[in-house]
Amino acid sequence: MEVFSEYLIFSARYYVSMVTELDDSKPEIKAVTLDLWETLLLERDGANEQRNLIRCRNLARALSKFGVKISVDRLISVLKAMTPWLLTVWEKNREVTHLDQIRFIIKAATDGSVSLREEWLDELSSAYVSAIYELPPYLNPDAPQLLRWLKDHGKKIGLICNVGRTPGFILRKFLKDEGIGNFFDVMIFSDEAGIRKPHPEIFRMATRRLGVKPSEIIHIGDNLRSDVWGAKNAGFKAIHFSTRKGRDTIAESDPNSLISISRKLGGLKEEEIIPDRTITSLAMAIEGIEELER
Repeated sequence: MEVFSEYLIFSARYYVSMVTELDDSKPEIKAVTLDLWETLLLERDGANEQRNLIRCRNLARALSKFGVKISVDRLISVLKAMTPWLLTVWEKNREVTHLDQIRFIIKAATDGSVSLREEWLDELSSAYVSAIYELPPYLNPDAPQLLRWLKDHGKKIGLICNVGRTPGFILRKFLKDEGIGNFFDVMIFSDEAGIRKPHPEIFRMATRRLGVKPSEIIHIGDNLRSDVWGAKNAGFKAIHFSTRKGRDTIAESDPNSLISISRKLGGLKEEEIIPDRTITSLAMAIEGIEELER
């Protein structure tokens, strides 16, 4: 009888342990990270080229205050010529700050005859970054709904963004002005981190700051290489936001534009990049997250 009782106790304990293990194996999503450009913020056709023109006009105006005369056309030419330099850095998944971009532009535009002075930096920085307010992108109309749903369901929210020519500090301000900045527990911008997606370290930064494991995070973004492959390589789940809406198709059609180049897969093949879910609107992300938690 005692042996039988011990057997029953052992069986009960084994059953409880198995149920616990099964429960632990269920995917619990504790956080969601999102891409910014062409995911949360959308573009109109031609916006990137127009914004670059604004940057160059503003720089020319600011430089003239310091006695440096450079034509807008010359600055535009140099801005385009900066692309190969940016690519050599970006290929290593490193980042170039907007101040280093300004230094490059002035040095190249003046053939090295003008040395950038520290007291000029604030004025030139404002000239360079203000383009986002003069020709702003527009907020994805589904973004507020998704962010509110995540908050209501106790999910931590992160942002992981490759910045390009607009630095993190101004993007942070822009998101606050758009009314969604306060939703985020963590914002990681590549110019502040010094690393770009798809490097796994920028995703690891998000896990540390959010205080969750990689397997407990879903990343949502539009770029197959940076967002989907990068996130999955870091141990995240990934939802691919796949749509033609809100993309600057003019910039994408120019093989020399940074927008077009950023969409290249490098040595990867598209069939090798497999998202956990694919959506065509951010509103669909809610269903996708729920499916991944079942």
